Amino acid sequence: MKYKILLLLLLAVFAGNAQENNFSNATNKLLSKTDEKITIGGYAQIDYNQAIDNDTYQNGKLDVHRMVLLFGYNFSDKTQFVTELELEHVTEVYVEQAWINHRISNGLNFRGGLMLVPMGLINEYHEPPTFNGVERPSVDKYIVPTTWREIGAGINGYFSSTGISYQAYLLNGFNGYNGSAKLGGKSGLRSGRQKGAESYISSPNLALKANWNAIPGLKIGVSGYFGKTQSTLYNELNKNDAAAKAQADSSVVGISMLGIDGVYAIDNFEFRAQYIHATLSNTKAYNRFTGSDVGSALQGFYVEGAYNFKLKNENEYVLSPFVRYENYNTHLKVDDSLTLNDAYNRSEITMGVTFQLSRGAVLKADYQLLSNAATTESNTQLNLGIGIWF
Repeated sequence: MKYKILLLLLLAVFAGNAQENNFSNATNKLLSKTDEKITIGGYAQIDYNQAIDNDTYQNGKLDVHRMVLLFGYNFSDKTQFVTELELEHVTEVYVEQAWINHRISNGLNFRGGLMLVPMGLINEYHEPPTFNGVERPSVDKYIVPTTWREIGAGINGYFSSTGISYQAYLLNGFNGYNGSAKLGGKSGLRSGRQKGAESYISSPNLALKANWNAIPGLKIGVSGYFGKTQSTLYNELNKNDAAAKAQADSSVVGISMLGIDGVYAIDNFEFRAQYIHATLSNTKAYNRFTGSDVGSALQGFYVEGAYNFKLKNENEYVLSPFVRYENYNTHLKVDDSLTLNDAYNRSEITMGVTFQLSRGAVLKADYQLLSNAATTESNTQLNLGIGIWF
Protein backbone atom coordinates (compact mmCIF):
# COMPACT_ATOMS: atom_id res chain seq x y z
CA MET A 1 0.00 0.00 0.00
CA LYS A 2 2.82 2.43 0.79
CA TYR A 3 4.15 2.01 -2.76
CA LYS A 4 0.73 2.81 -4.23
CA ILE A 5 0.43 5.94 -2.09
CA LEU A 6 3.94 7.04 -3.06
CA LEU A 7 3.25 6.57 -6.76
CA LEU A 8 -0.05 8.46 -6.53
CA LEU A 9 1.68 11.35 -4.75
CA LEU A 10 4.46 11.46 -7.34
CA LEU A 11 1.96 11.42 -10.17
CA ALA A 12 -0.03 14.23 -8.60
CA VAL A 13 3.05 16.40 -8.10
CA PHE A 14 4.29 15.90 -11.65
CA ALA A 15 0.84 16.31 -13.20
CA GLY A 16 0.27 19.54 -11.32
CA ASN A 17 3.45 21.08 -12.70
CA ALA A 18 3.50 19.56 -16.19
CA GLN A 19 2.96 21.46 -19.40
CA GLU A 20 1.01 19.72 -22.15
CA ASN A 21 3.18 17.00 -23.69
CA ASN A 22 2.39 14.51 -26.40
CA PHE A 23 5.67 12.78 -27.10
CA SER A 24 5.77 9.49 -28.99
CA ASN A 25 9.23 8.96 -27.51
CA ALA A 26 9.50 10.82 -24.24
CA THR A 27 13.08 9.83 -23.51
CA ASN A 28 14.42 11.07 -26.84
CA LYS A 29 12.45 14.29 -26.50
CA LEU A 30 14.06 14.91 -23.14
CA LEU A 31 17.47 14.80 -24.79
CA SER A 32 16.57 17.48 -27.31
CA LYS A 33 16.26 21.21 -26.70
CA THR A 34 12.80 22.06 -25.43
CA ASP A 35 11.05 24.76 -23.47
CA GLU A 36 9.16 22.15 -21.45
CA LYS A 37 10.55 21.44 -17.99
CA ILE A 38 8.50 18.38 -16.98
CA THR A 39 7.78 15.32 -19.08
CA ILE A 40 5.43 12.49 -18.13
CA GLY A 41 5.21 9.29 -20.13
CA GLY A 42 4.95 5.57 -19.73
CA TYR A 43 4.14 2.21 -21.21
CA ALA A 44 2.16 -0.86 -20.27
CA GLN A 45 1.76 -4.47 -21.36
CA ILE A 46 -1.22 -6.73 -20.61
CA ASP A 47 -0.91 -10.35 -21.71
CA TYR A 48 -2.92 -13.52 -22.17
CA ASN A 49 -0.81 -16.67 -22.62
CA GLN A 50 -2.46 -19.98 -23.43
CA ALA A 51 -0.42 -23.15 -23.70
CA ILE A 52 -2.00 -25.64 -26.11
CA ASP A 53 -1.81 -29.37 -25.41
CA ASN A 54 -3.84 -31.97 -27.28
CA ASP A 55 -3.75 -34.42 -24.36
CA THR A 56 -4.37 -32.26 -21.31
CA TYR A 57 -6.24 -29.14 -20.28
CA GLN A 58 -4.11 -26.06 -19.66
CA ASN A 59 -5.17 -22.96 -17.77
CA GLY A 60 -4.41 -19.71 -19.51
CA LYS A 61 -2.46 -16.94 -17.77
CA LEU A 62 -3.69 -13.34 -17.62
CA ASP A 63 -1.22 -10.76 -16.40
CA VAL A 64 -0.66 -7.03 -16.17
CA HIS A 65 2.90 -7.87 -17.11
CA ARG A 66 4.27 -4.43 -16.53
CA MET A 67 3.26 -0.79 -16.14
CA VAL A 68 5.94 1.87 -16.22
CA LEU A 69 5.65 5.58 -15.45
CA LEU A 70 8.31 7.91 -16.85
CA PHE A 71 9.12 11.24 -15.26
CA GLY A 72 11.71 13.62 -16.64
CA TYR A 73 12.97 17.10 -15.88
CA ASN A 74 14.90 19.48 -18.11
CA PHE A 75 17.16 21.65 -15.97
CA SER A 76 18.36 23.37 -19.14
CA ASP A 77 18.90 22.61 -22.81
CA LYS A 78 22.09 20.82 -21.73
CA THR A 79 21.07 18.92 -18.58
CA GLN A 80 18.20 16.47 -18.19
CA PHE A 81 17.10 13.83 -15.69
CA VAL A 82 15.09 10.74 -16.61
CA THR A 83 13.55 8.13 -14.34
CA GLU A 84 11.10 5.27 -14.82
CA LEU A 85 9.12 3.56 -12.05
CA GLU A 86 7.99 0.05 -12.95
CA LEU A 87 5.28 -2.19 -11.53
CA GLU A 88 5.56 -5.82 -12.69
CA HIS A 89 2.78 -8.38 -12.27
CA VAL A 90 0.88 -5.79 -10.19
CA THR A 91 2.85 -6.58 -6.99
CA GLU A 92 6.54 -5.93 -7.81
CA VAL A 93 7.95 -2.39 -7.76
CA TYR A 94 11.26 -1.42 -9.39
CA VAL A 95 13.17 1.64 -10.52
CA GLU A 96 13.90 0.85 -14.17
CA GLN A 97 15.96 3.93 -14.99
CA ALA A 98 17.30 6.94 -13.12
CA TRP A 99 20.04 8.89 -14.88
CA ILE A 100 21.26 12.39 -15.59
CA ASN A 101 22.50 13.44 -19.04
CA HIS A 102 24.64 16.53 -19.65
CA ARG A 103 25.70 17.80 -23.07
CA ILE A 104 29.37 18.78 -22.99
CA SER A 105 29.64 19.65 -26.67
CA ASN A 106 28.17 18.60 -30.00
CA GLY A 107 28.58 14.84 -30.19
CA LEU A 108 29.66 14.41 -26.55
CA ASN A 109 27.41 13.89 -23.52
CA PHE A 110 28.02 12.68 -20.00
CA ARG A 111 25.51 10.23 -18.53
CA GLY A 112 25.41 8.71 -15.04
CA GLY A 113 23.01 6.75 -12.86
CA LEU A 114 20.89 3.64 -13.30
CA MET A 115 21.05 2.99 -17.05
CA LEU A 116 19.96 0.41 -19.59
CA VAL A 117 22.92 -1.60 -20.89
CA PRO A 118 23.23 -0.85 -24.64
CA MET A 119 23.15 -4.40 -26.00
CA GLY A 120 21.03 -5.66 -28.91
CA LEU A 121 17.77 -4.38 -30.35
CA ILE A 122 15.33 -4.69 -27.48
CA ASN A 123 17.04 -3.85 -24.19
CA GLU A 124 17.08 -0.08 -24.73
CA TYR A 125 13.83 0.12 -26.72
CA HIS A 126 11.59 -2.50 -25.14
CA GLU A 127 8.25 -0.68 -25.11
CA PRO A 128 5.47 -2.98 -26.46
CA PRO A 129 4.61 -0.96 -29.62
CA THR A 130 8.25 -1.06 -30.77
CA PHE A 131 8.45 -4.83 -31.37
CA ASN A 132 6.26 -7.56 -32.86
CA GLY A 133 4.93 -10.38 -30.73
CA VAL A 134 3.14 -10.25 -27.42
CA GLU A 135 6.27 -11.22 -25.50
CA ARG A 136 9.77 -9.91 -26.13
CA PRO A 137 12.00 -12.25 -28.17
CA SER A 138 13.50 -14.98 -25.99
CA VAL A 139 17.01 -14.08 -27.20
CA ASP A 140 16.40 -10.79 -25.40
CA LYS A 141 15.43 -12.64 -22.23
CA TYR A 142 17.93 -15.46 -21.84
CA ILE A 143 21.01 -14.21 -23.73
CA VAL A 144 20.58 -10.43 -23.31
CA PRO A 145 18.71 -10.44 -19.99
CA THR A 146 16.24 -7.66 -20.78
CA THR A 147 15.38 -5.45 -19.01
CA TRP A 148 19.08 -5.23 -18.13
CA ARG A 149 20.12 -2.11 -16.23
CA GLU A 150 22.92 -1.31 -13.83
CA ILE A 151 24.49 1.73 -12.16
CA GLY A 152 27.43 3.52 -13.74
CA ALA A 153 28.61 6.46 -15.81
CA GLY A 154 30.10 7.23 -19.21
CA ILE A 155 29.70 9.11 -22.46
CA ASN A 156 27.44 9.05 -25.50
CA GLY A 157 26.88 11.10 -28.61
CA TYR A 158 25.65 11.37 -32.19
CA PHE A 159 27.35 12.69 -35.32
CA SER A 160 24.67 13.70 -37.80
CA SER A 161 27.18 14.08 -40.66
CA THR A 162 28.05 10.38 -40.52
CA GLY A 163 24.88 8.90 -39.04
CA ILE A 164 26.93 7.33 -36.23
CA SER A 165 25.90 7.28 -32.57
CA TYR A 166 27.93 5.78 -29.75
CA GLN A 167 27.75 4.86 -26.07
CA ALA A 168 30.49 3.84 -23.62
CA TYR A 169 29.79 3.21 -19.92
CA LEU A 170 31.49 1.73 -16.86
CA LEU A 171 28.94 -0.20 -14.81
CA ASN A 172 28.69 -2.59 -11.90
CA GLY A 173 28.52 -6.22 -13.05
CA PHE A 174 26.20 -9.15 -12.46
CA ASN A 175 25.82 -10.56 -8.98
CA GLY A 176 27.54 -13.89 -9.57
CA TYR A 177 27.83 -15.00 -5.95
CA ASN A 178 26.50 -13.65 -2.65
CA GLY A 179 26.45 -16.86 -0.61
CA SER A 180 24.95 -18.92 -3.43
CA ALA A 181 25.30 -19.14 -7.22
CA LYS A 182 23.26 -16.63 -9.23
CA LEU A 183 24.22 -17.90 -12.69
CA GLY A 184 22.84 -21.12 -14.13
CA GLY A 185 22.78 -23.33 -17.18
CA LYS A 186 19.10 -22.79 -18.01
CA SER A 187 18.73 -19.04 -17.47
CA GLY A 188 22.33 -18.00 -18.10
CA LEU A 189 23.10 -14.56 -16.66
CA ARG A 190 19.52 -13.46 -16.05
CA SER A 191 19.29 -14.10 -12.30
CA GLY A 192 22.47 -12.10 -11.73
CA ARG A 193 20.99 -8.71 -12.63
CA GLN A 194 21.36 -6.31 -9.71
CA LYS A 195 18.91 -3.68 -11.07
CA GLY A 196 20.29 -0.90 -8.90
CA ALA A 197 18.79 -2.45 -5.75
CA GLU A 198 21.56 -2.04 -3.16
CA SER A 199 24.00 -3.16 -5.85
CA TYR A 200 27.56 -3.95 -4.93
CA ILE A 201 30.70 -3.86 -7.05
CA SER A 202 33.96 -5.78 -6.82
CA SER A 203 35.21 -4.83 -10.31
CA PRO A 204 33.81 -2.47 -13.00
CA ASN A 205 32.45 -3.69 -16.33
CA LEU A 206 32.55 -1.95 -19.71
CA ALA A 207 29.55 -1.61 -22.06
CA LEU A 208 29.92 -0.23 -25.61
CA LYS A 209 27.60 0.31 -28.55
CA ALA A 210 27.73 2.07 -31.92
CA ASN A 211 24.85 2.51 -34.38
CA TRP A 212 25.04 3.56 -38.02
CA ASN A 213 21.98 4.88 -39.87
CA ALA A 214 23.33 6.99 -42.73
CA ILE A 215 21.21 5.11 -45.30
CA PRO A 216 17.44 5.82 -45.09
CA GLY A 217 15.55 2.84 -43.72
CA LEU A 218 18.68 1.00 -42.56
CA LYS A 219 20.10 0.88 -39.04
CA ILE A 220 23.02 -1.33 -38.01
CA GLY A 221 24.30 -1.70 -34.47
CA VAL A 222 27.40 -3.28 -32.95
CA SER A 223 27.67 -3.77 -29.18
CA GLY A 224 30.03 -5.24 -26.61
CA TYR A 225 30.11 -5.98 -22.89
CA PHE A 226 33.30 -6.96 -21.05
CA GLY A 227 34.16 -7.63 -17.42
CA LYS A 228 33.55 -9.97 -14.52
CA THR A 229 30.66 -10.93 -12.31
CA GLN A 230 30.73 -9.57 -8.78
CA SER A 231 31.22 -11.57 -5.59
CA THR A 232 30.61 -10.70 -1.95
CA LEU A 233 33.62 -12.84 -1.00
CA TYR A 234 35.91 -9.93 -1.89
CA ASN A 235 34.32 -7.74 0.76
CA GLU A 236 36.82 -7.18 3.63
CA LEU A 237 39.13 -9.79 2.10
CA ASN A 238 42.63 -9.70 3.54
CA LYS A 239 44.95 -9.05 0.59
CA ASN A 240 47.60 -11.28 2.16
CA ASP A 241 45.24 -14.27 2.57
CA ALA A 242 46.05 -16.33 -0.52
CA ALA A 243 43.56 -19.11 0.27
CA ALA A 244 40.65 -16.69 0.73
CA LYS A 245 41.69 -14.83 -2.42
CA ALA A 246 41.68 -18.11 -4.40
CA GLN A 247 38.22 -18.95 -3.07
CA ALA A 248 36.89 -15.52 -4.02
CA ASP A 249 38.39 -15.86 -7.49
CA SER A 250 36.52 -19.17 -7.89
CA SER A 251 33.20 -17.36 -7.33
CA VAL A 252 33.70 -15.06 -10.33
CA VAL A 253 32.99 -15.57 -14.02
CA GLY A 254 34.52 -13.46 -16.78
CA ILE A 255 32.15 -12.24 -19.51
CA SER A 256 32.86 -11.13 -23.08
CA MET A 257 29.62 -10.47 -24.96
CA LEU A 258 29.42 -9.26 -28.56
CA GLY A 259 26.36 -8.43 -30.62
CA ILE A 260 25.33 -7.20 -34.05
CA ASP A 261 21.82 -6.14 -35.00
CA GLY A 262 20.05 -4.54 -37.91
CA VAL A 263 16.70 -3.13 -38.99
CA TYR A 264 15.83 -2.47 -42.63
CA ALA A 265 12.58 -0.91 -43.83
CA ILE A 266 11.73 -0.55 -47.52
CA ASP A 267 8.27 0.44 -48.72
CA ASN A 268 5.90 -1.47 -46.40
CA PHE A 269 8.37 -4.25 -45.58
CA GLU A 270 10.44 -4.34 -42.42
CA PHE A 271 13.18 -6.83 -41.58
CA ARG A 272 14.98 -7.33 -38.28
CA ALA A 273 17.94 -9.51 -37.33
CA GLN A 274 20.11 -9.92 -34.28
CA TYR A 275 23.04 -12.11 -33.23
CA ILE A 276 24.53 -12.23 -29.73
CA HIS A 277 27.46 -14.36 -28.53
CA ALA A 278 28.87 -14.47 -25.01
CA THR A 279 32.02 -16.25 -23.87
CA LEU A 280 32.30 -17.00 -20.14
CA SER A 281 35.65 -17.78 -18.53
CA ASN A 282 36.49 -19.49 -15.21
CA THR A 283 33.23 -21.48 -15.39
CA LYS A 284 34.88 -24.75 -14.30
CA ALA A 285 36.09 -23.22 -11.03
CA TYR A 286 32.76 -21.41 -10.56
CA ASN A 287 30.67 -24.54 -11.11
CA ARG A 288 32.90 -26.62 -8.84
CA PHE A 289 32.73 -24.01 -6.07
CA THR A 290 29.00 -23.21 -6.32
CA GLY A 291 27.53 -26.47 -7.66
CA SER A 292 26.02 -24.65 -10.63
CA ASP A 293 25.99 -25.73 -14.29
CA VAL A 294 26.58 -22.43 -16.10
CA GLY A 295 27.83 -22.79 -19.67
CA SER A 296 31.11 -21.41 -20.98
CA ALA A 297 29.45 -19.96 -24.10
CA LEU A 298 25.96 -18.60 -24.80
CA GLN A 299 24.53 -17.68 -28.18
CA GLY A 300 21.28 -16.42 -29.63
CA PHE A 301 19.97 -15.03 -32.90
CA TYR A 302 16.74 -14.28 -34.70
CA VAL A 303 15.47 -13.10 -38.06
CA GLU A 304 12.09 -11.47 -38.56
CA GLY A 305 10.05 -10.16 -41.46
CA ALA A 306 6.88 -8.07 -41.38
CA TYR A 307 4.61 -6.25 -43.84
CA ASN A 308 2.76 -3.10 -42.76
CA PHE A 309 -0.71 -2.68 -44.29
CA LYS A 310 -1.54 0.99 -43.77
CA LEU A 311 -5.33 0.86 -43.69
CA LYS A 312 -5.89 4.53 -42.89
CA ASN A 313 -2.71 6.59 -42.51
CA GLU A 314 0.79 6.41 -41.07
CA ASN A 315 -0.43 6.62 -37.47
CA GLU A 316 -3.77 4.79 -37.38
CA TYR A 317 -5.00 1.32 -38.32
CA VAL A 318 -1.75 -0.29 -39.41
CA LEU A 319 -1.97 -4.08 -39.67
CA SER A 320 1.41 -5.85 -39.54
CA PRO A 321 1.57 -9.63 -40.00
CA PHE A 322 5.01 -11.01 -39.15
CA VAL A 323 7.01 -14.18 -38.69
CA ARG A 324 10.15 -14.64 -36.57
CA TYR A 325 12.56 -17.53 -36.14
CA GLU A 326 14.93 -17.51 -33.19
CA ASN A 327 17.39 -19.86 -31.56
CA TYR A 328 19.00 -19.36 -28.16
CA ASN A 329 21.41 -21.72 -26.46
CA THR A 330 22.67 -21.17 -22.91
CA HIS A 331 24.79 -24.34 -23.19
CA LEU A 332 26.53 -23.66 -26.48
CA LYS A 333 29.75 -24.80 -24.79
CA VAL A 334 30.51 -26.12 -21.30
CA ASP A 335 33.70 -26.85 -19.37
CA ASP A 336 35.02 -30.42 -19.36
CA SER A 337 33.37 -31.20 -16.02
CA LEU A 338 29.86 -30.80 -17.49
CA THR A 339 27.82 -32.44 -20.24
CA LEU A 340 25.97 -30.28 -22.75
CA ASN A 341 22.28 -30.09 -21.89
CA ASP A 342 20.44 -30.10 -25.22
CA ALA A 343 17.27 -28.91 -23.50
CA TYR A 344 18.97 -25.52 -23.17
CA ASN A 345 19.33 -25.31 -26.98
CA ARG A 346 15.92 -23.85 -27.78
CA SER A 347 14.18 -22.67 -30.95
CA GLU A 348 11.00 -20.71 -31.48
CA ILE A 349 8.88 -19.86 -34.50
CA THR A 350 6.48 -17.00 -33.80
CA MET A 351 3.76 -16.06 -36.31
CA GLY A 352 1.35 -13.28 -35.58
CA VAL A 353 -0.03 -9.84 -36.24
CA THR A 354 0.32 -6.41 -34.67
CA PHE A 355 -2.62 -4.03 -35.12
CA GLN A 356 -1.77 -0.39 -34.45
CA LEU A 357 -4.89 1.49 -33.38
CA SER A 358 -2.96 4.72 -33.14
CA ARG A 359 0.67 5.61 -32.67
CA GLY A 360 1.61 4.10 -29.31
CA ALA A 361 -1.46 1.85 -28.91
CA VAL A 362 -1.43 -1.69 -30.30
CA LEU A 363 -3.29 -4.99 -30.13
CA LYS A 364 -1.22 -8.14 -30.62
CA ALA A 365 -1.79 -11.82 -31.35
CA ASP A 366 0.68 -14.59 -32.12
CA TYR A 367 1.09 -18.35 -32.23
CA GLN A 368 4.33 -19.99 -31.20
CA LEU A 369 6.03 -23.32 -31.91
CA LEU A 370 8.53 -24.00 -29.10
CA SER A 371 11.14 -26.75 -29.29
CA ASN A 372 14.55 -27.81 -28.00
CA ALA A 373 17.32 -30.10 -29.20
CA ALA A 374 16.67 -32.71 -26.48
CA THR A 375 13.37 -33.88 -28.00
CA THR A 376 11.63 -34.15 -31.35
CA GLU A 377 8.37 -32.87 -29.86
CA SER A 378 7.37 -29.22 -29.81
CA ASN A 379 5.02 -27.19 -27.65
CA THR A 380 2.58 -24.61 -28.93
CA GLN A 381 1.26 -21.45 -27.34
CA LEU A 382 -1.25 -18.74 -28.20
CA ASN A 383 -0.57 -15.21 -26.97
CA LEU A 384 -2.82 -12.13 -26.99
CA GLY A 385 -1.83 -8.73 -25.74
CA ILE A 386 -2.43 -5.02 -25.38
CA GLY A 387 0.49 -2.61 -25.53
CA ILE A 388 0.68 1.15 -24.98
CA TRP A 389 3.45 3.76 -25.00
CA PHE A 390 3.08 7.49 -24.55
